[in-house]
Amino acid sequence: MAAPGKRNLKLRLLLLAGILLSLFAAGKYFGIGERLSIEGVRELVQSAGAWGWMLYIAIFATGEFLHVPGLVFVAAAILIYGKLGGFALAYLGAVISVSVSFALVRRIGGTLLQQSETPWLRRALARLDRNPIGTVFVLRLFLWLAPPLNYVLALAPLRFSHYLIGSALGLLPPLAGAALLFDWLITLL
Repeated sequence: MAAPGKRNLKLRLLLLAGILLSLFAAGKYFGIGERLSIEGVRELVQSAGAWGWMLYIAIFATGEFLHVPGLVFVAAAILIYGKLGGFALAYLGAVISVSVSFALVRRIGGTLLQQSETPWLRRALARLDRNPIGTVFVLRLFLWLAPPLNYVLALAPLRFSHYLIGSALGLLPPLAGAALLFDWLITLL
């Protein structure tokens, strides 16, 4: 018979996996992901008028759980608000989106990875513990808005403030580059 702590750990992990898979499956079943195209986001945001920016952020955060590529939201923001305004909104939306994802997963799953006895995972967690902001920064530079990154970091013994700072700093360069690229592509069309 499993110890109560291990049983609770497994139940929380199963609950978290069930919720995340359900959100993803619901998005696929109802075609939400397909509707959240660049043009789809643009139409929704523009139809909301002055409240469009708030709707944009809500859709961005929801899209993160549905695994809609973050670049869809960056491109839509540039199309709607231009290079500077679009970049500012895309950046704010990205930081809020990964933060909401982190908070929900942490709330359900806690810091489950902390209890792992796997050697390579223990080494990775030790590195994260030594330099939390720098590690999150580097991971964000390369993995940008990848939902699994949010989930893993939420399950690690990482303070939210370190996650937020590392994410905000790490998202800045790739999102700025994407905003410039989309703005340049728009001028070509």
